[in-house]
Amino acid sequence: MFRRTFWFTTGVAAGVWATTKVNRKLKQLTPENLAVTATNKAIEAGGRLKDRAVGFALDVRDNMAQREAELGDALGLNAPVPDHELPAPRRHAAIENRNDPMYVDRTTYSYNRNEDH
Repeated sequence: MFRRTFWFTTGVAAGVWATTKVNRKLKQLTPENLAVTATNKAIEAGGRLKDRAVGFALDVRDNMAQREAELGDALGLNAPVPDHELPAPRRHAAIENRNDPMYVDRTTYSYNRNEDH
């Protein structure tokens, strides 16, 4: 009698366990739950991708700054220049001022093409 009760109880427990597992799996396979799962996985993947892209961009920026420093050193652009060797700054006029004394020629007269000669 105890054997039958033991095996009956074991069978009932196995049936309840299997039914619970199957019902959980069926709930996971409903369209709503599949959509939620897919959305969550897509958000996680997007976050990981964004983190990698940001990390990559930071690495590129750091390496670019390092390479610019190396090129500046190789070309002598980063070397300090003494103040007494700097040339005076030049100023260029965007438009020439013909009334400036530098451009006025005292020996010639202005030409007016409307005058008769």
